[in-house]
Amino acid sequence: MEQEKSYRDVKGKIQIGKTPIRSKTKALYDGGLSRSSVEHPVMGEEQRAGVIQMTLDLSTSQRRKSRTVDSKVIPITTQMVWEAYKRVRKNKGGFGVDRESIADYEESLSDNLYKLWNRLTSGSYHPPAVLEVEIPKKDGKPRKLGIPTVSDRIAQQVLKTYLEPRLEAVFSENSYGYRPNKSAHQAVQEVRKNVWKQGWVIDMDIKSFFDKVSHDLLMKALEKHVDENWVKFYIIRWLKAPIEDKQGNRRYRNEEGTPQGGVISPLLANLFLHYVFDKWMDQNFSNLKYVRYADDVIIHCTSESQSKYVLALVTARFRKCKLELHEKKTKIVYCKRDKRKGNYPTIEFDFLGFNFKPRSTATKEGVMFLSYDCAISKSNEKKIVGELKQSKFHRWTGRSIDEIAKSFNPRIRGWINYYGKFRIHTLSRVFKRFNHRLISWAVNRYKHFKRSRVKAGKWIRRLSISYPGLFFHWKLSYLRSA
Repeated sequence: MEQEKSYRDVKGKIQIGKTPIRSKTKALYDGGLSRSSVEHPVMGEEQRAGVIQMTLDLSTSQRRKSRTVDSKVIPITTQMVWEAYKRVRKNKGGFGVDRESIADYEESLSDNLYKLWNRLTSGSYHPPAVLEVEIPKKDGKPRKLGIPTVSDRIAQQVLKTYLEPRLEAVFSENSYGYRPNKSAHQAVQEVRKNVWKQGWVIDMDIKSFFDKVSHDLLMKALEKHVDENWVKFYIIRWLKAPIEDKQGNRRYRNEEGTPQGGVISPLLANLFLHYVFDKWMDQNFSNLKYVRYADDVIIHCTSESQSKYVLALVTARFRKCKLELHEKKTKIVYCKRDKRKGNYPTIEFDFLGFNFKPRSTATKEGVMFLSYDCAISKSNEKKIVGELKQSKFHRWTGRSIDEIAKSFNPRIRGWINYYGKFRIHTLSRVFKRFNHRLISWAVNRYKHFKRSRVKAGKWIRRLSISYPGLFFHWKLSYLRSA
């Protein structure tokens, strides 16, 4: 097999005038973009001021034609586009309005990325419409997401990578959502720590947040940190990009909303809420602790009266910034535990998939007491059980148990890694359902069990002891025996 050639020698130096033979998905590993055969520089061939890109001689053996990467005014390098593509590819995701998947995009990867770079750096890039899809929320109502095309996700990732470091420098340490080196588990852990110290919580729900973000207020916040006009007009174009549903019907945003599902939307949302809420809280209630994960917010208070006072002011603040709190979902919660003897109708709340409420806990000496802690929420437990039921894997009689394990282990690992972070034993209810369905599969597949669930159950139990690594949850004895 002929070895793959590169623009660089073994020492990493660029080799000019060589003919690269590269696969489609590796066409840009060296950070250079070969020019599309059909795409010409939007701004012409003249010399421009600005960041000068590396010039590569991409001549071929058939036609000794020099193809160069031109200088551009907007300082987006070919390497930035390549790194953005790798990030988008890693995150996967579905297709947009053009129905083009990542695999389809990679059929002409070098040309596609060159076109994108050429248009971004010349200022001529205009984002296509965003595909609107619906996913069910906890209450059964649909949540609308906007899915950009693959090319548009790459373009948004370029701008996000460019802007993120300077915005991260000003964001609050109490903000955890969609930020580097921050996680949902860190946010939940901070809430756990705070409810042990303070007995009252304001559980806030912002109504239709991503649909209600004011473009004017967002751009005012952006201008505090961004001087580059080219960044601003690209942000505006993304905010104004049309929305198209699966039937092809198209509508346009007026002065509010950013697509939930866009690559750059979480960064813009964090910037918006930094000024609407985080900074305002630090200025007006510096003595109170709060935790924000995107638009999910928890405020910790010391009394019921303080909670009501703070909630009233926060509600007014949000209204001033053209946002609205959901009346039915926003609530004041009393964090009842052994040392808190008060009575209040609401003593539990959900945050990031975990349910906080009074729970029996044992000390190291085995003494039981009433604590206030979290575990997987009932709604997410029900969602997982629904996935198992919908799969109907008990009818997969044509598959072996190894194939079933291969199909489910990635999901099982994800459930345990996320929901098992706190009170992992509560997942036993989920895996009890899984094991019962696995017994049903064994009864349906093997005739020698004679429809006996008892015999099939004993066989499954022996397998879990002999081969604990077959299913991911079998490694944990209390989940295996559920």
